[in-house]
Amino acid sequence: MTLLVAQVHCFLRVAKEVKEVSAFYGQEMNRTTYNLARMNMILHDVHYKKFDIKQEDTLEHPQHIDERFEAIVANPPFSTKWSANSLFMSDERFSQYGKLAPKSKADYAFVQHMIHQLAENGTMALVLPHGALFRGAAEGHIRKYLIEDRNYLDAVIGLPANIFYGTSIPTCILVFKKCREHSENILFIDASEHYEKVKTQNVLREEHIEKIVSTYRNRTTEDKYSYVATMDEVIENDYNLNIPRYVDTFEEEEPVDLEAVSNELQSLESDMADTDKTISDFCNELNIKAPF
Repeated sequence: MTLLVAQVHCFLRVAKEVKEVSAFYGQEMNRTTYNLARMNMILHDVHYKKFDIKQEDTLEHPQHIDERFEAIVANPPFSTKWSANSLFMSDERFSQYGKLAPKSKADYAFVQHMIHQLAENGTMALVLPHGALFRGAAEGHIRKYLIEDRNYLDAVIGLPANIFYGTSIPTCILVFKKCREHSENILFIDASEHYEKVKTQNVLREEHIEKIVSTYRNRTTEDKYSYVATMDEVIENDYNLNIPRYVDTFEEEEPVDLEAVSNELQSLESDMADTDKTISDFCNELNIKAPF
């Protein structure tokens, strides 16, 4: 298996979980992060011949563009800016979509780039902000193309807020496959309330991760946690992937006994009247004016 890690801080975690990777590829624009990544490879006993990490802008100057990968994992910078230069419309990574991701939000530019490099038998998982699930305009157009024309989207997984250092916003994982085993539906998982709070950070424990993984593998519907949506349902929602549209997490409140509330109010009124009379009697004894 060949693996592309578009943001190299994902690299070591993947290397720990997947044993049969023959080669790793990555790209990082920030010089400091790039150098730290290569140093970490060596410190964690990854032979230098097994990884190829480049320092360059992933969107503007891709370094492994002719490679195709069986697994791609990435945590792109959330809603970062990019050039969205019209020349990219002749770039094979973007041309087939008919539109580019907006300059102010490059989320789908990263999706398009990585889809281009995904092998036909490959799987791709990206961490994105929730806005990528429902924003319209060019992003909605790209999202529709990926679902309707390509049928690449396999699952949407909602994560808890505040699990990444540097940002407290809730995020999601989009899972893409070019050859999907379940091409007639899309799995939605809402794991946003399944975490443990550790000091100021929310943490996914092993049991939380295992629940996500087992639900994904078994593709099960579970009340208030997951739902297998048909393609017709996604189309009815106009390709809006906002998770609450598919996974109902609404908690019904306890019914209010209006008669009991009314009786309690009447009792309070009676008690207040008794208290007012007592205060008035004291004021008369003291020969002072009552405060009401």
